[in-house]
Formats: sequence, structure tokens, C-alpha cells
Amino acid sequence: MTFTEKVYAVVRKIPKGKTMTYTAVARAIGRPKAGRAVGTALSKNYNLAIPCHRVIRSDGKMGGYNRGGVKKKEEILDTEKLF
Repeated sequence: MTFTEKVYAVVRKIPKGKTMTYTAVARAIGRPKAGRAVGTALSKNYNLAIPCHRVIRSDGKMGGYNRGGVKKKEEILDTEKLF
């Protein structure tokens, strides 16, 4: 399994309304110093089955989102928290 496939497998398991940091995803795949690489892998994701909007920065900020920007990412997370 490639690095990106491992990242996607972890991110698919993040429940609706919950978040995980890029660093936590990196740790979950056994690459604790690869937080930036996780962000890079997710920035290339256009598969809607992989909820990359649920991955945020360690400082609590949103980070990027390739499907509409940070504002869209925040809106999706807010909506998910309602259900």
C-alpha cells in the first residue's frame, strides 16, 4: 500500500463531525514526522469518498481545502456536527 493509500484509509475512518490533525494521521500510518506529506497527499484528493475536510492543523486552524477553500471546509464541518 502506498503512502497516499494509507493516508486515505485512515481519513475514511474519521467519523462525521469529528476531526483529526495532519500529524495524527501521519502517526496513525506509522510516519509521525510526515504531517506535511499528509497535507500534500490530501491536497491531491478529489474522491468524495475520502473526507479530507475532516483533517485540520495541529494548532486548530483549518488548513487548506481543494474543493472550495477554507470557508467551505468550515461549513461542511459545521453541518456535520449538527447530525
